[in-house]
Amino acid sequence: MSPPQERNAIQQLENTAMAVVYNVCGMAARPLELLLRPWHGTRYFSVPVTFGSTALMIVMPAMSAFATGLENMLPLAHTQTPAGIFSITSLAKVYFLLSLIHGIRLWRRILHPELEDLSTFEGPGLPIFQLLPKSDNFWLCRIIAEPLAVFGVATALGRIFVFQSGLTTYLQLAALALAMKEFIEFYRAWEYLRDLLDARCLGPIIAAMLNNRATVEDMAAIHFARLPQNISPEIRQAVTAHVAHVFSQKTEHTGQDRSQEGKS
Repeated sequence: MSPPQERNAIQQLENTAMAVVYNVCGMAARPLELLLRPWHGTRYFSVPVTFGSTALMIVMPAMSAFATGLENMLPLAHTQTPAGIFSITSLAKVYFLLSLIHGIRLWRRILHPELEDLSTFEGPGLPIFQLLPKSDNFWLCRIIAEPLAVFGVATALGRIFVFQSGLTTYLQLAALALAMKEFIEFYRAWEYLRDLLDARCLGPIIAAMLNNRATVEDMAAIHFARLPQNISPEIRQAVTAHVAHVFSQKTEHTGQDRSQEGKS
């Protein structure tokens, strides 16, 4: 396998791993996002994420009921501290109710596409987050403010026995999953813009290579050795074209990943 093929294989592996983490975190965080982003677009949640999240909300209450049944069979199980008012089953009921409400809203937008501008946008946040400092920073709200608010509320209500321990633990993990999901989304957007900026800086280096004026520092910036001074112009031109092709492929692959993500 040639170095460009190895580089593309490593990049593909990284993109696949990032997509897996993104989708898993999206499945865990979807119940939160239905509350935090009630005006999301029709294509904000992909079909696999919706399916996985729904399956999670079906399986977790059943597992919780099974664990509670086993716990009640233990001696002195009823002398423990209060269990809490709301359980994971309560969250599942709220989830399916919100799914029904959002399903009606989104189906109306599917029939009337003119009702929304961007179908992949998650919509504005809750008005309460606009009271926080730097509330106009979209990524700060998505990566830090919203997950931290969910984590804090879940912990506080769990301590006063409003939430049962299972629900508290799930909400805390879902808050972390939401933060990771949004960080990956931010990183993908930053990476795409960074590749475009790198391509702009790469132009003068390629021109210097073609004119036999590239310095050691220029070649080190793109991780290539300096070309010999006595090679033929044809070979120099071929090497320069190869370098340009390798870096243009990286930018092209990043753009395709962003496009496929939008279609999903």
